[in-house]
Amino acid sequence: MKRTLGRRLLQAAAVIVLMLAGSTASAATATTCTGRFPNPITDICWSCILPISIGSTRIGNLGDQEDLDNPSNPVCSCGANPVIGLSVGFWEPARHVEVVRKPFCLSALGGIDLNPGLPAPEAARFTRSEGDGDGGSFYQAHWYTNPILHYLAVVTDFPCLEQGSFDLAYLTEVDPLWADDELSLILHPDAMLFANSVAVGSCAADCVAASVGFGIRELFWCAGCQGSVYPLNGRVPYHMGGVRTATLIAQRLAAKMHRELIAWGWHGQAGLCGPYFAPVMDKTAYKTQLTYPIPNTTKEAGRCCQPFGRTTAIWGAGKEYPVQGEDFGFMLFRKRNCCVGY
Repeated sequence: MKRTLGRRLLQAAAVIVLMLAGSTASAATATTCTGRFPNPITDICWSCILPISIGSTRIGNLGDQEDLDNPSNPVCSCGANPVIGLSVGFWEPARHVEVVRKPFCLSALGGIDLNPGLPAPEAARFTRSEGDGDGGSFYQAHWYTNPILHYLAVVTDFPCLEQGSFDLAYLTEVDPLWADDELSLILHPDAMLFANSVAVGSCAADCVAASVGFGIRELFWCAGCQGSVYPLNGRVPYHMGGVRTATLIAQRLAAKMHRELIAWGWHGQAGLCGPYFAPVMDKTAYKTQLTYPIPNTTKEAGRCCQPFGRTTAIWGAGKEYPVQGEDFGFMLFRKRNCCVGY
């Protein structure tokens, strides 16, 4: 009797294990790849380009858009043979970031499932919570060049716009540093300096600053209300919703592009005559706007763009839904100062 009962228990346990393994495998293979190319009319909040400035004077600022300080002198010159011009400032929509669950899923290209035949990289995963804490997560991310003002010819004969077209520039799936905390230290060994309670606690001040304006650029290791910029990879220790995590991943990828000298600085006095190296990203030089799955074009206090680090509790509500609404796309508006020559 005991032997029979024991065998039945073992059989039942084996069936449960097989069922769990099957459900896990089916869940992994059933990860969807959906998306939509950003519609310039319905998905882009064009007021994020504002304000426009000449010198330190802002001449266009509908909705009281947030801005950085501009060079005070409206007259500028560039080149070995100086060309005199006007110092102009604006926010240029030039980059696009997408955060996806399925490797090689190009959400911004309509949900193309790119399969280059490489060994399968790590897919999105969500760990269980421990105790009263929240579980972690992992996402892949892609970096696009998207100089939308140029290829739509919104402004013609304006030398301050980056020229080009929508193009895929970086995939984390082929980057071995994106899924490994130890390897990613190659890019940011300075993270060891901020692995203490004082540095972590200072990010609370960055959260407050980003929620009412821009974050504190001196606290470059902080991602405001989303936590820490480090490590510069796709592992997030505390997953508190897809929008919040995707916003953090977007900031991390931008910081990673700067650290790898793929992204440069374009703002301030140093940017009047062209881009310059900025291996430590100035997070105040970017504003983000969610374009997928639900474009964030509804204005709150006249604005629909958020600086890096701003809390997602208000604008991120209702922007995520199951299956087809769990990947995310962001338009990045970067601060641009330029010397427009006569």
